[in-house]
Amino acid sequence: MDTDDLPGTAERSRQLIGLLAEERRLRVFAAVALGADNAERVAEATGLASRDTSLALLRLREQGALTVRADGALAVSYGLLRELARQERPARPSGGDVLATFVRDGRLVRLPAQWTRKKLVLRHIAEQTFEPGVEYPERVVNERLRAWCEASDEIDHVTLRRYLVDLHHLRRSEGVYARVADA
Repeated sequence: MDTDDLPGTAERSRQLIGLLAEERRLRVFAAVALGADNAERVAEATGLASRDTSLALLRLREQGALTVRADGALAVSYGLLRELARQERPARPSGGDVLATFVRDGRLVRLPAQWTRKKLVLRHIAEQTFEPGVEYPERVVNERLRAWCEASDEIDHVTLRRYLVDLHHLRRSEGVYARVADA
């Protein structure tokens, strides 16, 4: 079945799940997936009556879950399943979603393991905590970063400060820190 002719992917996925929710159709689908390549073998594998097998096969073929190969053998429409799976994958979280996951009520819950997300969270912390070009003594930097760490047992202000310096969000010189303007 050509996936360009399908209704909306979410709707098509629901239809397919509904189709397989009926036990006889699911058994027939499973038999074909496991190698039964004609109606007789499907009936034998499922233990269903010929009539029930035929009706299930008809419905599964009409909905595109099964197909008939050029040699006449039944087959699962794996291309359709792959296409539906590809379309149903959730989009990657946006920056706001990432921040909502790791920052709550102005506190860092934990740092993401994924480096790109970690950089996004650290940039947010730098932008929310320090004004560009203003110089801060280390004591003030520590106090401000400690506030971010109150909700987390996994991260401390020293680690946070090190990340901000390493990523060039903060510049350090002789115990004085300043946020880099384009951080």
